[in-house]
Amino acid sequence: MTYTIPDVELAIKEPVIAAIERLKQERNAVVLAHNYMTPDIYHLASDLKGDSLALARMAAETNADVIVMAGVHFMAETAKIANPDKTVLIPDLKAGCSLAEGITGADVRRLKEQYPGVPVVTYVNTSAEVKAESTVCCTSGNAVQVVESLDTDRVIFIPDQYLGGWVATQTDKELIFWEGSCMVHERFTGDELRGYRKSHPELQIIAHPECPGDVLEEADFVGSTSGMINWVGANQPAQVMMVTECSMSDNVSAEYPDIEFIVPCNLCPHMKRITLDNIRRSLETMTHEVLVDPAVADRARQAVERMLAIKV
Repeated sequence: MTYTIPDVELAIKEPVIAAIERLKQERNAVVLAHNYMTPDIYHLASDLKGDSLALARMAAETNADVIVMAGVHFMAETAKIANPDKTVLIPDLKAGCSLAEGITGADVRRLKEQYPGVPVVTYVNTSAEVKAESTVCCTSGNAVQVVESLDTDRVIFIPDQYLGGWVATQTDKELIFWEGSCMVHERFTGDELRGYRKSHPELQIIAHPECPGDVLEEADFVGSTSGMINWVGANQPAQVMMVTECSMSDNVSAEYPDIEFIVPCNLCPHMKRITLDNIRRSLETMTHEVLVDPAVADRARQAVERMLAIKV
């Protein structure tokens, strides 16, 4: 399957896209889009796009006055942390994240009391409050490098237990986990993937490390969002399955029309709250502005900046 936006759909959406472009010029605004956005947003409305790490870097580097986050709330918070003087908007306040909602700052403080002196590596899929309690942040793309950068034998790794389990196979350090998980990735199973292999003998399976261990064992490659995209480009398989949120396959397949993408469609309901219409409305009304308490932001910024300083 190669995804393209049908002409009829494109004709309907062109006025909204034109309005978004006009408003971006008027507001000196940019739209940052995560790889899990629908293709109309990803290909037609965004100025900058990528995975969590790329968006964090882009947010820190943009010269725009207004950032519209086509993603989920923790991403908008991260953009605000990186840009305290800019206006950061998210089109729908209910665009949350099961990982971010599964741990609080108080939870992290209890972990630090239980394991005194042990550094805390926190996945960016967390609230600003949790980041503020952390030593350093990470993404799936640099988690191993972040853990390895710490001069300690033990690390508290939060909140994704499956990402943590995968990182533990890549390092000699002892990792202490939190039992969090992504509602999209945890639905995949190894049995499901073996079934796809039976019906597609040439299939190459690449999986995000937020998936359960039996899924990662079945995969031909495990990597971050950007790592999966790079793998497809480098290997050019005849058939490929990206075991992650299914809009990513739609977006990547547009770049590789000769590759057949087999798509097990697990959607993120939070990501899908962001639409062209509410991006336009966000720019028209300057809502919803994302604010972070300055004291929390200052502490969280240190963890984010430590992450950004680590080269992958």
